[in-house]
Amino acid sequence: MNNKRPKNLNLLTIRFPIPAIISILHRISGIFLFLLFPFLLYLFGLSLSSEPDFNKVQSFLTTPVVKFLIWLFLVPLFYHLVAGIRHLLMDVHIGEELESGRRGAKLTLLISIIIIVLSGVWLW
Repeated sequence: MNNKRPKNLNLLTIRFPIPAIISILHRISGIFLFLLFPFLLYLFGLSLSSEPDFNKVQSFLTTPVVKFLIWLFLVPLFYHLVAGIRHLLMDVHIGEELESGRRGAKLTLLISIIIIVLSGVWLW
């Protein structure tokens, strides 16, 4: 078998459809949540250990830099939540067709952006 078709192995030149981008971002956000979750569990455990530690964690969480870091944790959390709901709907055969899949992907992105911006406003 002598196949002379050109092969494009550069992923940066391939134009992915928006449902594929949404799906890939869903996986990436899951990885970030997995990596950031132990830090939140540590802070939670520290806040439950004693009253002075609770006050220490509370004063730590009110600084502007840490509020920004909390928002950086909320970004993948909310995106993963909304994209996960989209995937669950697709599991029950809602939004599987080409056009409805594109519409669902755009709606997922829009709802995620709205929730992320609102969470940033709420934190500040």
